[in-house]
Amino acid sequence: EYQSGMLISEDGHILTVWSHVLDTDEITVVLYDGRRFQAKLLGADPRLEIAVLKIQEENLPHFNLQEAVEVEPGTRILAFSNLFKVAMGDEPVSVQQGIVSVRTHLSARRGAFETLYNGPVYVIDAVTNNPGAAGGAVVTYRGELVGMIGKEVRNTLNNTWLNYAVPIEALRPSVEQIIAKGGMIAQPEPETPPRPQRCLELGRLGIVLVPDVLPRTPPYVDWVREGSPAEAAGIKPDDLIILLNDRLIHSCQMLQKELEFIEHDAEIKLTLLRGLELIEVKLKAPPDPSPRSAKPER
Repeated sequence: EYQSGMLISEDGHILTVWSHVLDTDEITVVLYDGRRFQAKLLGADPRLEIAVLKIQEENLPHFNLQEAVEVEPGTRILAFSNLFKVAMGDEPVSVQQGIVSVRTHLSARRGAFETLYNGPVYVIDAVTNNPGAAGGAVVTYRGELVGMIGKEVRNTLNNTWLNYAVPIEALRPSVEQIIAKGGMIAQPEPETPPRPQRCLELGRLGIVLVPDVLPRTPPYVDWVREGSPAEAAGIKPDDLIILLNDRLIHSCQMLQKELEFIEHDAEIKLTLLRGLELIEVKLKAPPDPSPRSAKPER
């Protein structure tokens, strides 16, 4: 398992994509000169699908995100990445040349699901949508940083593979927050709402979580009841619930506590991690059965 990344500080901060490659106890980083380091995952922003790693080293050549530039269609660019894992040691990474075709908002899907990020992207006329290329750097011919190669996706309009880069200015605020504070970034948490008289229950949605046997048991879906709102929304066993209404969920217990503040008939939004994909679904509990009439039938 492999992907690309770029050094963004002289003391070892690395910007890359957030993916299953980072879901491991040991993350190995190979630098341009073949040196290998064990990296620490500082944090990630699932909405932007980015992560920041840290290695223990100093005086490293790097990109300064503050000096990144915005470019216009027609700008010639170079895309650097470790596509197909060509570089395994001190070999140079691969470079592709191309032109920025257009700047637009991302409308793409991964598998059957639309991507969560729908912000600005540069569409490139080079085939950057390759295994391992995500996280690579896109620069001008003068070496000015422009963006980061995005993950493999298909255009929702014509089902073709999309070659694109996410502008650095769209990523920089989250990167700076991760470096300063660490952890996962979600939407700002609102003030604690009052508890409703009747709260939403997972059972009414048709979701059963794995047994809560640890203080922070991850909220994996154990099974989904047939004919339930969860089944209709496409939720499957082994999905990991990571966001509830844009609030980060760390455990089964936290998910249950968050539901205590939601009305029993309210629509909710869940963000799930399924293998390599982030999936967003909306669902609500079915209405209560109509009470039997108190009057006898005639």
